[in-house]
Order: sequence, then structure tokens, then C-alpha cells
Amino acid sequence: MRLPPDLQVFERGWLSANGVLFTDAPRNQGGAGPALVDTGYASHSAQTVALVEQALGPSKALERVFNTHLHSDHCGGNAALQARYPELITAIPPGEAEAAQNWDVAQLSYQRTGQACPRFSFQELLTANSTVTLGGRPWEVHAAPGHDNAAVLLFQPDQGCLIAGDALWENGFGVVFPELDGDNAFDEVESTLNLIEQLAPRSVIPGHGAVFYDLPSALKRARQRLAKFWENPSQHRHYAAKVLVKFKLLEWQQISEPALLQWAAQTPYFQNLHQHLQPGQSQTDWLLSLVDDLIRSGAAKREVVEAEPWLIDA
Repeated sequence: MRLPPDLQVFERGWLSANGVLFTDAPRNQGGAGPALVDTGYASHSAQTVALVEQALGPSKALERVFNTHLHSDHCGGNAALQARYPELITAIPPGEAEAAQNWDVAQLSYQRTGQACPRFSFQELLTANSTVTLGGRPWEVHAAPGHDNAAVLLFQPDQGCLIAGDALWENGFGVVFPELDGDNAFDEVESTLNLIEQLAPRSVIPGHGAVFYDLPSALKRARQRLAKFWENPSQHRHYAAKVLVKFKLLEWQQISEPALLQWAAQTPYFQNLHQHLQPGQSQTDWLLSLVDDLIRSGAAKREVVEAEPWLIDA
């Protein structure tokens, strides 16, 4: 089983979402124009531009960008690509259009997560129940709430190919951020998993990790994880806290403990999680306990540099 021949997947590390490049003929030659779905994190933006340039070659320009949602690891390369390709058309889900237009970093989650995303513009909306042309074929746009309630996924029915974003990975799905805001969003995750099952893709390009082809097994694992979160929402919040810390370690590669503590003190999601999970414990002690969890799992390590502990991504 193979992917459609007219697309190329940039499988990135977990700091940057995967990118999906379509090498359609340019619009001035009757095609839809080369397009990229999702652009990675800001600190990898130069790499994103280089990957696109290498894949397209000197005779083609990237003409379209589509974002499955506007979390920083999916759209952090938008601004760099817009600078490199001035005629670029960018399409985003309509649920985030007003926040993006006003560049409301709190509403867009960048302030709440303590993450970075350079400001970018957009020209079109990626509206659910519509189609977009990619690789010379129509791709269906479907709403995919849960991980992000404004998210969409893209599906090509003839080839049975799904670009899932963070709605489904081979081993789970992304943090359900609306739950951290107090919304009841686990049911939205379930609805999106049911939608994916109905679409029955033969190949799935996830937002993170390798392309996979065994949909039933992936859905089983995702539903098992969802059931655990539903039964014990604190488990989901604990997972979210570790994801936020790990993400920053991936971005920084290494950071002193005092600097990490300062970041946590300035990050609303982290403060909220602390209050829900361990209000009787100091935020410093709780954060360092999460770090200890990451170290025990091999996801990070602690080194002493000039008599000061530094946390280093493993």
C-alpha cells in the first residue's frame, strides 16, 4: 500500500508537525499550484523553507499553504514561507480567522502555551464540507474538533488518503486543549474518531509520526486512551503538563532550571494545570517532579553546568 504519487511527506521531529507537499503545476500553466499542508514550528522555519525549495527546485514557487489548525507547531513556518514566496496564498480554518486577523495570541493559544509563532497573514478559509484541489484531485475538508475545536482534516476519497493533523496519530491523538480551558471536549474527540472510521482511509498522514496504514488498530488505541482520559480527567491534565514541558525542552534543547521555572510561572496553561492537579504543592516542586518523570522515561536528562542544574532534551 502506498501514498498517492503526487505528494511528499516531510516527517518532522515532534517539535514540528509533518508537512505534506503537493507539486501541482503552477497556476499560470493551468494547475492548482504547488501546495504545502502545515508548516512546522517557528524555530524550524528555515528548515521548512529549505525542504520546500529542494523539493520544488528552482523552476517552481510554492503557491498555496493550508493549515489543519493554528497550533504553533503546524503554522510556525507560515511567515517564513510568505517572505520567501510573496505571492503565496494561505488558507486557515474559519474558526480561527478572527483571532488570526487580529493576531490575538491569547485566543490563538501561543500565550497560554508559552510557545512562539511569528505573525502571518491569510487570504482564504479552509471551510468544512468544501473541497480543495491538491495533486490534481479534489480533497474533502472535514471539521475535526477535539484536540482543537477549529481543526479540520483533509480526505481524498478515490485514493483513500487522510491528512489527519492531530486528530489521529498511530498511537493516540494530541492533547485535548479545549478540556484545559474548561470545555467538555472528549466527546468531540470521539465524534472525530467516528468520522475517521466512517471515511475509512487506507493511508493516514498524521500530524506527528510516520504515515500508517492500519486504521482499525490506530482507532482502537486512540479510543482506549480516550476512555482512560474520560474516566480520569486528571490523567489527561498530567499528560498535558508533561507535553508542555517536553515541547519547550525540544525547542530550547537545553535550559537552566531557573529559566524553566520562570517560563512556567509565565505560562497560563501551566499555572492552570498546577491549580487543578497539585494546588497544595508549590509550582516549583510540582514542575521539578514532572521533570523527574521525563528523566526517568529517558525523554530528558539533567546535567550540572558550572554548578547549576541544566535540563537537556534527550
